[in-house]
Amino acid sequence: MKKNLFKNTFIFGLIAATGLGSCTKDFERINTPPTSVTSVDPSLLIARILRDGTFQESGELPNNKFGSWIQHWAGGPVVPVSRYFEGPENLIWSQHYTLLRNIVQIKQELSGKEDTPEGRSKLAIAELYEVYLYQRLTDLFGDIPYFEVTKSSKEINRTPKFDKQQEIYPALVQKVDAAIVKLTGGDLSYGTSDFFYKGSIDKWKKFGNSLKLKLGMRMRYANPSLAQKTVTEAMTSAIGLFSSNSDNAAVPTYNDAQAENQNPILRQMTTGSADLRYLANTLVDKLKEYNDPRLSLLAEPVNINGTSTYQGIGVSLTDDQLSQLIRANYSTANKSTWFSLTFAPIPSYAFTYSDICFYKAEAALLGWGATSTDAQTFFTEGVKAALALPPYNLTTIPTAYEPVLTLNGLTDEQKMEKIATQKWIHLFGRDMEAFAEWRRTGYPRLTPGPNPGSTNGQIPRRAIYSSEEAELNATNLKEATARMPNGDSFLSKVWWDKK
Repeated sequence: MKKNLFKNTFIFGLIAATGLGSCTKDFERINTPPTSVTSVDPSLLIARILRDGTFQESGELPNNKFGSWIQHWAGGPVVPVSRYFEGPENLIWSQHYTLLRNIVQIKQELSGKEDTPEGRSKLAIAELYEVYLYQRLTDLFGDIPYFEVTKSSKEINRTPKFDKQQEIYPALVQKVDAAIVKLTGGDLSYGTSDFFYKGSIDKWKKFGNSLKLKLGMRMRYANPSLAQKTVTEAMTSAIGLFSSNSDNAAVPTYNDAQAENQNPILRQMTTGSADLRYLANTLVDKLKEYNDPRLSLLAEPVNINGTSTYQGIGVSLTDDQLSQLIRANYSTANKSTWFSLTFAPIPSYAFTYSDICFYKAEAALLGWGATSTDAQTFFTEGVKAALALPPYNLTTIPTAYEPVLTLNGLTDEQKMEKIATQKWIHLFGRDMEAFAEWRRTGYPRLTPGPNPGSTNGQIPRRAIYSSEEAELNATNLKEATARMPNGDSFLSKVWWDKK
């Protein structure tokens, strides 16, 4: 019906234009407003895409929804989804597809320059970040529109089918490989509009190969053969992986600027409800158990009976339990670091060297591109790099912390638990990624909160599709939902979630 409408509109316009042809030969020029935007600089687009895509990872909604599910944060009545009550992810869904449409716009702006220095590497960079976004989206929801998503503003498909995640993942790996090949030293790039790497082609190559490692490891339990092939290729590639914190993909922030330029965690303090600022007891207790040097820099101390300590709130509490809490007795994120307007700005991270070290340690345990003896080195380096990040800025691993990190005398599964738990701590503030890694590895072992919500007290395993799809793409949504064992609910698992 929409196609007929577009067709009829076009025909009407054509007839009208033909009728006016005798009046003027300059119809199009005269009838084009002088301020109309007919072209957009790809550099302006990529800057906004990288900033918004990165800030979305650390924003208030993911932190207090997925962050409470993986027990970094502890929301209350203001955040019903933190207590396992279902709600569609309209905003997250629309935000991702808006960013993906902007990447399509970049491709249109550079059309015809795919094999030239003016467009080749710019397109490859856009395609690598497109993969990053699609992976995050499918990891949250499972099956999503991918192959039939609109490739041009001239041919809008409003009803794309939902593709199976097990078919999307191999396609993403192929797209990464193709993009890396296109990246060519000496090509024009985005320069300072590239918040991640200021136009460095070599760093984007490392980003691409590191993204390939991440894609491969996510498939570990769902498609072991493809996972092993993908991970081994990334581990042994001459391109290399992230090799230090200087390779981190991050967007700079400014504490004393407008809210839209602040780190999203700080923005959570300055603009959000007080109900959204408290840390979960699971995170605080784990840091206390480890005597982790990040504890005092991450959490705000509280005074209990004259003693300064750190105390987190239980997750998914009942109304009765929440009503009895004295909020002053519980820790927020530190007001001198994460929640500070005067502390040195903390970048908003998209992808880090620590992430890669932890993946490499896991790969070493499996013998994929490294040997098991390398696992300890990679693991320790990952923790060291995590400690060095702002706001912690710790340049060495304290001697007292070294026993927490030793893998000696442990089974491979016990080693995996240590690696995954450290990654969980490291991913504080990046809770979409933390939610994905917790589901994939099963670590740390989390106990659901007491409120049953709509899951009978189980921790959710995925996000719920946008309600807009039920209005605009109902047939394809219904088909995708029918493939899920528990329907479009928190308890259906995505393809790779086998733990």
